[in-house]
Amino acid sequence: MAFMRQSSPHVRERVSTSKVMLWTILATIPGMLLQTAFFGIGSLIQVLLCVVFCLSFEVLSLKLRGKQPQNYLKDNSAILTGVLIGLALPALAPWWLAFIGCLFAIMIVKQLYGGIGNNLFNPAMAAYVLLLISFPVPMTQWPAASYLSASTPGLLSSLDAIFFNNLEVIKQAQLGFDGVSMATALDTLKTDLTLGLTSSESLAKSLFSNDYGSPWMWLNLAYLAGGIALIQLKVIRWHIPTAIIASLFFCSALGYIFLPDLSGSPIFHLSSGATMIAAFFIATDPVSAATSPKARLIYGALIGLMIYIIRTFGGYPDAVAFAVLLANICVPLIDYYVRPQTYGHPRD
Repeated sequence: MAFMRQSSPHVRERVSTSKVMLWTILATIPGMLLQTAFFGIGSLIQVLLCVVFCLSFEVLSLKLRGKQPQNYLKDNSAILTGVLIGLALPALAPWWLAFIGCLFAIMIVKQLYGGIGNNLFNPAMAAYVLLLISFPVPMTQWPAASYLSASTPGLLSSLDAIFFNNLEVIKQAQLGFDGVSMATALDTLKTDLTLGLTSSESLAKSLFSNDYGSPWMWLNLAYLAGGIALIQLKVIRWHIPTAIIASLFFCSALGYIFLPDLSGSPIFHLSSGATMIAAFFIATDPVSAATSPKARLIYGALIGLMIYIIRTFGGYPDAVAFAVLLANICVPLIDYYVRPQTYGHPRD
């Protein structure tokens, strides 16, 4: 009997886009709550503000394109973009940063290319890079963690700082108990290395050497837990997160072995900055990420490699957004050369 070609028997349960986005949003809640506990109610205000802005710009963009907003808002993608941008902003960042970032993410990166499914780049990370390059000072003014801070702003103080740019509130929130201005772990290490300190001397500072550990370590653990839940629920696959973590661990291990005084340890890199939220919530974006399992592994490994290179040799302490966007550019090339053979069809 002659062989008859048939369509590939790829059978799997279909999950709607709205459910995927909703589960992803819910998985960020542990990290979101912990971030609010560490850096104040301003972190939650930023998330809510960005969600409102993203939904507003989504409605405006759809109306300008002659679409019915109610048919598109149900996918929850604008809400997820707002959540990710809000989590990336410092707790007391001025409101106009959220406004500009959300406008760029929704109207330029997403809707200008035809809406969800057509954007080339991750909207939240494109917005973050725009804000970081254009407004580096307010984008790097993170408050000191609550257990290290001399003054943690309350609701009214946070609103005053965010909407009326109360510099006194921002300045006080950045001070530790010893009156010294605090910085993120990655920024502290990078600055100290440029001043001639070794990594061990830098990591001995009060930001790291305390009974609680770094707040960024706990945040990364929270997002790791949320990411594992997404894998268990089959909302995302394991390939990209595993490749990012393995690649970053391998690269930082080599750096720590051969240049121990000039590089953070693998654990430091994995537990600092936005490593875990990038691995599980950002790089796994189904639109801008690679498609096949092998391509996802290459895509994730590339992100891990670039995170380490930019953190170590680049001008920005945390390289997650840059690494994801650069990998987004490479996705068509990766997908082209790593195409799986279709079942029942000969390889090209």
